Amino acid sequence: MKKTHDAGTTSDIPLIELKEVTKTYGQGQAAMQAIDHIDLCIYQADFVAIMGPSGSGKSTCMNILGCLDTPTSGTYFFKGADVGQLSSDQRALLRRYYLGFIFQGFNLLNRTSAFENVELPLIYQGIPARDRRLRAIEALAAVGLEAWKSHTPGELSGGQQQRVAIARAIVTNPGVILADEPTGNLDSACSQEVMELLTTFNQERGITIVMVTHEVEMARYASRRIHFIDGRINTAHVSERNP
Repeated sequence: MKKTHDAGTTSDIPLIELKEVTKTYGQGQAAMQAIDHIDLCIYQADFVAIMGPSGSGKSTCMNILGCLDTPTSGTYFFKGADVGQLSSDQRALLRRYYLGFIFQGFNLLNRTSAFENVELPLIYQGIPARDRRLRAIEALAAVGLEAWKSHTPGELSGGQQQRVAIARAIVTNPGVILADEPTGNLDSACSQEVMELLTTFNQERGITIVMVTHEVEMARYASRRIHFIDGRINTAHVSERNP
């Protein structure tokens, strides 16, 4: 798969496509259908908000998109490749080189500095130390935290920690950022800062963003909104893709 994502461009070919995807946990009478035959297309440079009540299937969908889980049936295509046909090592490479992750709980390493947290994905990619340093500093600067690079998460506010997590997500120059309730632990001012950063990276760098949220105010930053209910996409509440 060739890694390309030009800022401000879209394509009629989906970057991500789910076809008749189902996810079932358990067996027999204990089986629970988390996702029930969903179809979903996400295009390059989209900013998509996935919404729905607890247990609606939105987080399961996000885990499948992030190659953290696999469908029980159906097909997941990424850049035209059938992800279900990839080996576990190949899926790990897809995560490492194409996807950036942002979590509600920040998921930073507590005893390491902001710089070291941001640098970590580059270590996994085998990037030389000098290049890692330049790119990590650049990513921290992009979120306004270069001056805080030596501070550990315990020395940062919640909003600052989430900005470090965003820097870690963008440092590899991913094609897609998957954000799971990125403002769930933040106050309104910090939430706005986070959403403005995500909007900037989407519009100026062409990074596709898929965000799970239950907050209507945060979903308004997205160009498309998709509502889940009982494991299905509620087509009555799906906003259209902008041309």
